[in-house]
Amino acid sequence: MKDGVNGVALAVFIFFFLAVTAVGFLAARWRKAENEHSLDEWGLGGRSFGTWITWFLLGGDLYTAYTFVAVPAAVYAAGAAGFFAVPYTILVYPLIFTFLPRLWSVSHKHGYVTTSDFVRGRWGSKGLSLAVALTGILATMPYIALQLVGIQAVLDVMGVGGGENTNWFVKDLPLLIAFGVLAAYTYSSGLRAPALIAFVKDTLIYIVIAVAIIYIPIKLGGFDEIFTKASAKYADAGAGGLVPAPAGQWTYATLALGSALALFMYPHSITATLSSKSREVIRRNTTILPLYSLMLGLLALLGFMAIAAGVKVTNGQLAIPQLFENMFPDWFAGVAFAAIGIGALVPAAIMSIAAANLFTRNVYKDFIKPDATPEQETKVSKLVSLLVKVGALVFVLTMDKTVAINFQLLGGIWILQTFPALVGGLFTRWFHRWALLAGWAVGMVYGTVAAYGVASPTQKHFGGSSKEIPGIGEIGYIGLTAFVLNVVVTVVLTFALRAAKAPEGVDETSPRDYTADAGDPGVAVELPPATAGTSH
Repeated sequence: MKDGVNGVALAVFIFFFLAVTAVGFLAARWRKAENEHSLDEWGLGGRSFGTWITWFLLGGDLYTAYTFVAVPAAVYAAGAAGFFAVPYTILVYPLIFTFLPRLWSVSHKHGYVTTSDFVRGRWGSKGLSLAVALTGILATMPYIALQLVGIQAVLDVMGVGGGENTNWFVKDLPLLIAFGVLAAYTYSSGLRAPALIAFVKDTLIYIVIAVAIIYIPIKLGGFDEIFTKASAKYADAGAGGLVPAPAGQWTYATLALGSALALFMYPHSITATLSSKSREVIRRNTTILPLYSLMLGLLALLGFMAIAAGVKVTNGQLAIPQLFENMFPDWFAGVAFAAIGIGALVPAAIMSIAAANLFTRNVYKDFIKPDATPEQETKVSKLVSLLVKVGALVFVLTMDKTVAINFQLLGGIWILQTFPALVGGLFTRWFHRWALLAGWAVGMVYGTVAAYGVASPTQKHFGGSSKEIPGIGEIGYIGLTAFVLNVVVTVVLTFALRAAKAPEGVDETSPRDYTADAGDPGVAVELPPATAGTSH
């Protein structure tokens, strides 16, 4: 590790940071709407984004700074087991091709801004809608915190903020500044800011990975040398290898499948999706988004390169930033650090907007002020987006980073439990709303209790996301086990409640709503929940 502050890298980093800050504030004037005081405009960019803007926005949303840091860090620490993120992103695209266009259509028809809006309209249950909304907010908070962890990792490697004994304010000042800028332009420009910044972020990431995958192996003697050194390291440490051990294959497979099912349950994924201007834009994006999976596979190889380059770090999250500083010229290291830093700003902005929309629509409007005007909704959402980011910042500054990571893993377990109500509702109304709520509760309780019982070398509780699968005896992803229990409870109780003729609630949607497009007759946006779909 180089001593002191890397001035050249820091200067390049600041240049790009200032550039995207300017873009973030200018975004408020981009495609400026006549009425800016609505969640459609502030929180969904006016539902006006085309194919390429949506592609960059979704890519910037899903492939975060934490992805950039954590995926190769997992390979660095555990070998090929860290590649689970590659198959799960491959699995996710055929999956979302089946249901995202339907969600876009019904949301556009009825003016739904959040997944909980749809759940309330489809199942006629504010209680189930509230459960989905609170789950989304809880799962998103640690995710935002991890974006700030990604920025902090880059700042640490550049030597910014001093050592561990430095006054806390001085040490964390760069992160506080980055947070303040993020909060300001998100408040001002809404979803338009991350949509524009995503162009810069993804361009930088593709350039950095393209250079890294060619330049670093040349300096290290080729991929054969890299894999030989990595294999030797894993053999000496007894941790993983170039191929997952047989004992870990169930964990690998269930984690990949569970993660694929969960990814588009996150509120920020849906927020980016609903900002698209047509159903066809969504369909096209499910076919071109796999380009990011190719990028992710190349990114994961950086973990092997860090081993071959002799990178030694006490915190695995610093492995890739340290690799960049060791191997690249200072100026290009600055470009790489900027890619990671900007890679944190885009998803953090979208996540805070998505969480704020959930609170505004499905807590504030549904339970606190049902007669809230669009302008009041927008004001509340802007304020809540600030509070969400403040909460994430406090989380990062006051808690150990491993806690943030493990809570994000817990968030994945939680968000997966909303799948039956959301995706199930897009294809059938056979499930009973009370059964869905009971299944969600069982999945949440089991997943949380099971994760609480997982220990690690550094933590007594919440030390991981894998545990023995009941009845099978193999170690698997807790979230997927909880999801199976969720579905079993939902199906059994649906039979029971239907037999008892329990009230099912009113469905405000109709079959044709799920295939409607923007230009179809009768398609309208921002219908009040009290009147939307009453003709059905």
